[in-house]
Amino acid sequence: MLDAARDCVLAVGVRRTTLTDVARRAGVSRMTLYRRWPDVRSLVGDLMTREWIAVAAGAMPPSDDDRPERERIVEGLVAGATAFRAHPLFHKILDVDPELLLPYILDRRGASQDALLGLLHTALEDGHDDGSVRRVRPDLQARSLLLVVQSFTLSMRTMTEETDPELSEAAFLDELRTLLERTLTP
Repeated sequence: MLDAARDCVLAVGVRRTTLTDVARRAGVSRMTLYRRWPDVRSLVGDLMTREWIAVAAGAMPPSDDDRPERERIVEGLVAGATAFRAHPLFHKILDVDPELLLPYILDRRGASQDALLGLLHTALEDGHDDGSVRRVRPDLQARSLLLVVQSFTLSMRTMTEETDPELSEAAFLDELRTLLERTLTP
């Protein structure tokens, strides 16, 4: 059902997606959908959680005993920002229904943000243990990193200039890498 919701949102955006459309595409009754989701927003919330967690998990390189954890964290966060910005669902929501993201930026954390914080918290503790990450309270550090990466992910297109290579997306991703390295280095 989440795959059907994804297809509907990609086709027409969140505002124009209905539970009837999703049910038809999924080959289930509307009542089946209503039993799990009372409205399209809650369905899309679960869809975003699934998609964003998959992007984040896919961006994080596997653990490697021969490599400092800080390198893995930085590489994963930069790859994650890149992957989010390229994700078709993220693009559709940002372009057509950006107000869906506002509660997660201004008012409260969502399930995917909590999951990302959990991944970061664990990686930061591993970095503290191997000495490659500056020691500070891990939940503060994880939240701070997420704020920085969210800002780059959500707002980068407002700062880049296609005609200036020094203000390109690649240049900003290099700057993100530098910021992360410097903030995490002991």
